[in-house]
Amino acid sequence: MRILYGVQATGNGHITRARTMLPALQTAGITVDFLFSGRDAGKYFDMECFGKYRTRRGFTFHLEQGRIAWPRTLTDLKLREFWHDVNRLNLKHYDLVVTDFEPVSAWAATKQGVPSVGLAHQYALRYPLPGTSNHFLLRHGITAFAPAQKYLGIHWLQFGCPILPPLIQTDIHTPATDDNFILVYLPFDNLNLICNWLAPYNHYRFRIYAPVSNPSKQNRIEILPLSRPAFQHDLANCSGVISNTGFGLCSEAMTLGKKILTRPLPGQIEQQSNAIILQQMQRATIMHDFDADILALWLDSPAPPRMAFPKTASHIASWLADGAVESVQTLADMIWQKTETD
Repeated sequence: MRILYGVQATGNGHITRARTMLPALQTAGITVDFLFSGRDAGKYFDMECFGKYRTRRGFTFHLEQGRIAWPRTLTDLKLREFWHDVNRLNLKHYDLVVTDFEPVSAWAATKQGVPSVGLAHQYALRYPLPGTSNHFLLRHGITAFAPAQKYLGIHWLQFGCPILPPLIQTDIHTPATDDNFILVYLPFDNLNLICNWLAPYNHYRFRIYAPVSNPSKQNRIEILPLSRPAFQHDLANCSGVISNTGFGLCSEAMTLGKKILTRPLPGQIEQQSNAIILQQMQRATIMHDFDADILALWLDSPAPPRMAFPKTASHIASWLADGAVESVQTLADMIWQKTETD
């Protein structure tokens, strides 16, 4: 079997999920090619494992001061280029397209009649999750953005729906804990604002990963360029994570037993819903502004126990290799039952 795996690259969590799926697909005997869209071709990093991957413009969201800038986002869609990329993507050599909320591969599969499977956290939002009840068009919007014939939505709980557990890649480093070491990843927020917010707590060591070219240091605050291997090493060794409420990083932090202080991006329905669910699970402290009191209380709080999830990637790969015949509900129920045994 040969598949094209499309990955929405506006967020690193989508790419991390593809990293987790790749060895599982290879073990299942599947040949896989990758297509990424949603960021400039020169802004990908640590991509060697994907071989000769392709990139397309796709769609992206522009953010200003941590908030989606809808006027700029809508004016920069470039629909003519998008449909040109869709029509030029030849899928005749592929048995299946897997799309992680990637619209070029998804729409190409739809137009060419190639079987397709959507595998992404966003597809879980097609169901009535906490924090989504007021967004009546959300399901239709997700389907229109990156359609597929079958949808594998993933989340931290099943919610009585055909939703699968997270895909986690946590076996790179052995977890440890440096009680005074805090990892920070807030790439859409103002770096000076973040540093000023953290500066009074000089008995902690903060390491910020940000879209910068060179490392720098301000007393106990380090600022480092984006690096997947270095970030994973620090994630394993820190005592807590300060981040936006993206699904992938919060999932990894929970499985490693790291406390989480998270700021959902304003106007981002997915992150707002994630924040509500994390709070209901008592797995994170939520902040909407850079509040000094919330930070102080969180720094003094204990770490939660590690959260266990099954080896979702290998089960999905086997399901795909068998032709994706079983219903998604059956697959989801089977995987959740494996939580204690995998």
